[in-house]
Amino acid sequence: MKIVMIGEAAKNRDTLLAHLPSGIEVIGLPREAATGSDHDGLIEPDDVLISLRYARHDSMPPKFRLLHLPGAGLDGVDFESLPAGALVCNVFEHEIPMAEYVMAAMLNHEIGYASLCADFSNERWPALYRARVPHGELSGKTLGIIGFGRIGRELAKRAKAFGMTVVVANRSAIDLEPNGQPLIDQALPLTALDQLLTASDYVVIACPLSENTRGLIDAAALRKMHRSAVIINVSRAQIIDQEALYDALYNNRLSAAVLDVWWQYPMSNEDRPAPSALPFDQLPNVYATAHCSAWTIQLPERRYQVIAQNIRALMAGLPLTNLVQPHA
Repeated sequence: MKIVMIGEAAKNRDTLLAHLPSGIEVIGLPREAATGSDHDGLIEPDDVLISLRYARHDSMPPKFRLLHLPGAGLDGVDFESLPAGALVCNVFEHEIPMAEYVMAAMLNHEIGYASLCADFSNERWPALYRARVPHGELSGKTLGIIGFGRIGRELAKRAKAFGMTVVVANRSAIDLEPNGQPLIDQALPLTALDQLLTASDYVVIACPLSENTRGLIDAAALRKMHRSAVIINVSRAQIIDQEALYDALYNNRLSAAVLDVWWQYPMSNEDRPAPSALPFDQLPNVYATAHCSAWTIQLPERRYQVIAQNIRALMAGLPLTNLVQPHA
């Protein structure tokens, strides 16, 4: 067995090796190895592939034992193109930084902290002090979370600590008081999404992308939100209709949007797509970041420790963690 790290994953070779037994071969391949055949000769039936994407449409893709995603999202994998018998696992560990990112975004919107710091200077101090403008508070606001998995739960913990009311819409039933501690104030089925939208000052997209959630937030859904409301997307851009969102922001039918995920991504080093077909970066009421909500210094260490544990388990014939496609 060897470990084949593809694309971005290959940058974390040393982190993975630190948690593996000595003597295991680990190689890195370019991103194109997950979609094309140029590197198939380097992949063998007993190997483990680590790649965020896999989509092969040729007739004879190489066999391998396990595809381990270095992240949680499954939408980059074409399961139909996997070789027969291949296992698939994913990994999480991103929920804490993503929850912190959302809290920071909400606090910045209420307080305007970055702008306050940018405006300050010794020369302007007396005038700024005399002309202070009151800012908002998160306490007392209502946070609506769409999807209540790991990210949603970590976010709810922090929002409750700030005195927010937390409303959740989720596909499956939710325990309102896990371990006897009230984590959220109201749980709704996803079919009652309109209730969440009309009640919330902040709406956070934290559900996975699927055929059921693609385009979930369309023009009609956005019209349910208050003009003063803010929508935050840290999941997948395609859950929101981009034309409808741009129109609502451009015409100030929403106060703001925080966008960390996008509709188009570069697929190679030479690829230079715009993140969206529309110029969200030109709107004054958009906080835009480059898919970095989970991208902390600590994240790779946690993730590759889990991946290494799964590789060890595979070698020992033990059950795997986060198995999303078991052997048929």
